[in-house]
Amino acid sequence: MTAVLPARRGNRRWTSGPWRVALLVLLAVGVTGIYVFTDLPGAWEYALGLRGRTVAGMALAATAVGVATVLFQTITANRILTPGIMGFDAVFLAIQVVTAFVLGPTVLLAAPPLASWLVELVLMSVVVVLLYGWLFQRRRLDLHVIVLVGLVLGVLFRSVTAFLQRLLDPDTFAIVQDLVFASFTAVERELLAPTAVLVVCALVSLWPIRRALDVMALGEDRAVSLGVDHRRTVMHVVVVVAVLVAASTALVGPVTFFGLLVANLAYSAVGHRHSRSIPATIAIGVVALIGGQLILDRLLGFGTELPVVIEFVGGLFFLLLVLTGRAR
Repeated sequence: MTAVLPARRGNRRWTSGPWRVALLVLLAVGVTGIYVFTDLPGAWEYALGLRGRTVAGMALAATAVGVATVLFQTITANRILTPGIMGFDAVFLAIQVVTAFVLGPTVLLAAPPLASWLVELVLMSVVVVLLYGWLFQRRRLDLHVIVLVGLVLGVLFRSVTAFLQRLLDPDTFAIVQDLVFASFTAVERELLAPTAVLVVCALVSLWPIRRALDVMALGEDRAVSLGVDHRRTVMHVVVVVAVLVAASTALVGPVTFFGLLVANLAYSAVGHRHSRSIPATIAIGVVALIGGQLILDRLLGFGTELPVVIEFVGGLFFLLLVLTGRAR
């Protein structure tokens, strides 16, 4: 018996949360290396630059969407709610359609990428913070009512967008559809640096409240009883989520179920402690995006677009969580 116990402790050590996070990070690095350096053509300098841009865009999108989902599920205490489901992405669609309807598609096409990104980022962040921040600040409302109102706002934005799209001429409609469809391989190079700075600043701002986030996962009453300024922390999280979602959506386009998928996989792998779930979510997101693109490029020959596959799998996973009652 004395010879068996140390081995069991070692096995538990290798399967503990920090080691699992490290393994996921190594897996993400390995998949990235395979995608970048395998099957390089003769013009390898150009291929490396193109693949590097794609990898950077995917890594930023995985980080922003994954972290935003984990934070949002912390303040809502619900595993199936994401910023996309609550309508954050619908704000981006509404901005694009309203701009095309009022000013015409020429403005969308002629505007410099950095200027368009900055305008979309500011508008999305302001609208999301004003609407959803105000909603979460009304603590007299039950959480279920807050969630219901958030879903209604999302439906409202999508309905207005759909109505305006029907009024557009076919050429303008095609241009808008191309702009609002998510793409991980057509990222503008000049947008990578400002997006990276914004994402890093948002993550750094979470450091002072890292312990409060774990306490908030216990519920509002327990968090308040343990000394957490719940209202201030919630508002901080809403602002960070708004910035992350806006940055990701302006960079690659809207993705609804991707965050739901990677966040819940991270919970299953390392638990809900934010010091582990956030890096695990980022690593799983990188593996999902880059690994998925690797399979589509090298095995399936571009048979379909990666966002379509991600949304299909994420939608099925959403239904699975609802039907099995694993929302909490």
